[in-house]
Amino acid sequence: MNAVDVPQPLVIAISSRALFDLEESHALFEREGVDAFAAYQRSREDEVLAPGIAFPLVRKLLALNVAADEGAAADRVPRVEVILLSRNSSDTGLRVFNSIQHHGLEIRRATFTSGAPTWPYIKPFGAHLFLSADAEAVRRALEHGIAAATLLPAPAVVPSGDGVWREQIRIAFDGDAVLFGDESERVSREGGLEAFARHERERAHEPLSGGPFRAFLDALHRLQVAYPIETCPIRTALVTARSAPAHERVIRTLREWGIRLDEALFLGGRPKGPFLQAFGADIFFDDSPHNIDSAREHVAAGHVPHGVVNRPPSDD
Repeated sequence: MNAVDVPQPLVIAISSRALFDLEESHALFEREGVDAFAAYQRSREDEVLAPGIAFPLVRKLLALNVAADEGAAADRVPRVEVILLSRNSSDTGLRVFNSIQHHGLEIRRATFTSGAPTWPYIKPFGAHLFLSADAEAVRRALEHGIAAATLLPAPAVVPSGDGVWREQIRIAFDGDAVLFGDESERVSREGGLEAFARHERERAHEPLSGGPFRAFLDALHRLQVAYPIETCPIRTALVTARSAPAHERVIRTLREWGIRLDEALFLGGRPKGPFLQAFGADIFFDDSPHNIDSAREHVAAGHVPHGVVNRPPSDD
């Protein structure tokens, strides 16, 4: 590939609580306030933080840059960039950066806001995806057209499997209200499964609208095509509750977009967790809290608070 063909980096913005296990200090902050939290962090700034829920994914993504740099010029554009967004102050955030350096993560850009919202800085950094433990920040990011998901803080999850599974980056997506718009989901909720099936059959050749993660999927796809398909280090999957005949519209939509998904699982309502474990997902994105609960038993899962499932009931 010529230098002019090198894709722009995939940019991921992540909160410190998604990257590291900060629940002990966060609980102290909730109980005793900012002064106690600051004193706690300063007194432990040389103690390395344990990996958090998104740490394995970040480490795998950044490893793509190491592979790309082998035998290459030092000024090569990185394939992935990770940006840290933290509501710590720069003073209390020193422990976070010390931990980043200890774990060998090439994270060079960061924002520390001293308690102010971090989401306004996502777009200036050009991020394609925002991962955070703060549900309100995720909602605000989605409102401003950024793919975002809430990760329930937890220790790092290592996907099952061995060999290529351990090395590949495996990312799974729900369809409606994540990759696609939620119009079909609205039909299902208002008219039931029969109305949904009829709606999808009648519109099988009409592409679905893009959902909040379409742009991220597109950026991920551009990164994938930089590699030979046989040795691509990134593998993607659609894991949807849809079944035949509603599958056709999905397939034709992806064809229209010119985007490759390596695997597509049409589950017809079966629980998603065991299938995500079989796929070996490093992370899974879904708008349904019910599906996220199933997935979290097996893999790291990000809730996308978008679409009709996440709208409050009408007072009418």
